[in-house]
Amino acid sequence: MPELPEVETVRKGLEKLVVGKTIKEVVILWPRIIESPESELFAQQLIGQRIERMTRRGKFLIFKLTNYDLISHLRMEGKYETNGPEDERTKHTHVIFRFTDGTELRYLDVRKFGRMVLVPKNQGENYKGILALGPEPLPSEFKLLEFRKGLKKHHKAIKPLLLDQRLVTGLGNIYVDEALWEAKIHPEQPANTLKPKEIERLYYAIIDVLARAVEAGGTTIRSYLNALGEAGTFQVSLNVYGQTGTPCPRCGTPIKKIKVAQRGTHFCPKCQTLKVRN
Repeated sequence: MPELPEVETVRKGLEKLVVGKTIKEVVILWPRIIESPESELFAQQLIGQRIERMTRRGKFLIFKLTNYDLISHLRMEGKYETNGPEDERTKHTHVIFRFTDGTELRYLDVRKFGRMVLVPKNQGENYKGILALGPEPLPSEFKLLEFRKGLKKHHKAIKPLLLDQRLVTGLGNIYVDEALWEAKIHPEQPANTLKPKEIERLYYAIIDVLARAVEAGGTTIRSYLNALGEAGTFQVSLNVYGQTGTPCPRCGTPIKKIKVAQRGTHFCPKCQTLKVRN
């Protein structure tokens, strides 16, 4: 699944590839991708719209158009490709944006889980899915004091709490595992039992891991490529995710894999012990 670093890399790619282009036609091959408005109206309203810039909120891409915000969520395996009209269309191509310069932007999605919604200009931040998000993982927006207060309200395990996007947005399975390893916290540790020093370590680990992943262009797992057709390189820096049985880079103990909230979870059983606290 594309996580925040991958989505940010897609945003940067689309910024280079499609900003400034004007939509001539939209072809919708799988209408369920379009959440709202109804697919025919969606296609009609986009004709003549110029892509002014690309933004992102959490894992949502926002195409800033002349009169609308087009919100796109890639979900599990959605991706964009730029093509010429003569390029062969794959069976996983579901939406095609044709531009006045003859090029195309195609949305591909093997599982068809991705969604698009068109809202009035500058209203993308008010979309229901975006309103529910926590702050971006940047020091200017993600505050340690608020993070500490949020954790103290929850008895649930720290990993699923971080995955739900409300305390901080953008963490998916890979980067939660990496941040918890960096902070030396067991993924099943109840959030409200974390000590102030542990919370501080976790706070800085989240910022660090996501910043480094964005810099590296994300993590390529299986076939994920960004909007420029390039693979991310953060996988070479992964300490625990996908490293089952390999020595922990910190202590040498074999990395273990368990299930936490139905998600495959990687951790070091020596560095990240589950602590029983009152």
